[in-house]
Amino acid sequence: MNQLPAAVLWDMDGTLVDTEPYWMAAEGPLVASHGGTWTHEQALRLVGLGLEDAARILQDAGVRMGVHDIVDRLTGEVMTSLAVDGVPFRPGARELLESLRAAGVKTALVTMSLRRMARTVVDLIDFDAFDLIVAGDDATRPKPFPDSYLQACELLGVAPSQSVAIEDSPNGLRAALASGAVSIGVPLMVSLTGVGAHTLWPTLAGRTAEDIAAVYTAHRDHQVGEA
Repeated sequence: MNQLPAAVLWDMDGTLVDTEPYWMAAEGPLVASHGGTWTHEQALRLVGLGLEDAARILQDAGVRMGVHDIVDRLTGEVMTSLAVDGVPFRPGARELLESLRAAGVKTALVTMSLRRMARTVVDLIDFDAFDLIVAGDDATRPKPFPDSYLQACELLGVAPSQSVAIEDSPNGLRAALASGAVSIGVPLMVSLTGVGAHTLWPTLAGRTAEDIAAVYTAHRDHQVGEA
């Protein structure tokens, strides 16, 4: 019989919500306003990065602003896009969250976005979706370091090995895997092939708590078999 994990840990941008186009739409004009050019390929390099690391890459592209000023500027523009255009949940994400909550599974949002932006997204969900948020301004080190996932598990009172993480980026997956969580990759902008996810799902559409339990149980049984 499949066993549910103690917790499911969700990345936000690109996993729970498809906000990557909002970030990209903010980055290009910012670089252009400082006389630089910004390509789609450059923008893809920022997917899954901590915001301060992304800001340094934008500085290298010619943006003459401090790291924290860049982070605040981009966050403000993305939050404006959310307010105007709404929160674009990835297919099946909201429904899977509801299924997990109905099953009594603890959930955390583990994101490199600032807490104020993460709170904006969570507040627009019409049910109690998350037990806690670990945001970019909470984490000791950004993804791909495991710190944010380890912090989430500690705050939830669960072991990483009893958790499942859902991610859309290579950096995010590396962070989740390094924490010891069973990791599901749901690619969006960039390929996750070869990163090491325990399983790859093309979409969250149609997925339920039972699907999460099946992945978790398969990994647990596999580890037991290797012991």
